[in-house]
Amino acid sequence: MEIKEKSMELKRILLVEDSINDVELILASLAENHLGNEVVVVRDGEEALDYLYRRGVYRLRREGNPVVVLLDLKLPKIDGIEVLSELKSNQLLRTVPVVVLTSSREEQDLARCYDLGTNAYVVKPIDFHEFVDVIKGLGLFWAIINEPPPGSIPPVRTAQGIR
Repeated sequence: MEIKEKSMELKRILLVEDSINDVELILASLAENHLGNEVVVVRDGEEALDYLYRRGVYRLRREGNPVVVLLDLKLPKIDGIEVLSELKSNQLLRTVPVVVLTSSREEQDLARCYDLGTNAYVVKPIDFHEFVDVIKGLGLFWAIINEPPPGSIPPVRTAQGIR
């Protein structure tokens, strides 16, 4: 019974993206693959850190870290590289997988992101169908195939206690 209950807990994805069009396309691509994962969308780096640190409007959010953070680099308020740096330097958050999802092909961005500990760097394809395929692949790998780090899925509460 415990295994069944745990498998019913869906893994959350944190999408940090300021482009409304990209958000819609990413959400549609994930849905097309029938991924029922909760996708939390934040529009800037400050909001991403508030979510991850459970502060501000996110102070009462459900426990546990996202199974993956899909992170754009060009963000308002706090850019993606600063978010990545903060995330990977924090003892409690550094194991959260981060996929940089950006239009930047700049070698310095690529090098800096890997230096900071990104798990993957994906350049957003310009072609609509390629973009959809890339997002479907990312969703399948990170939400279904990859085994998340401890703490990304909150414990299951039952009448017998926490499991």
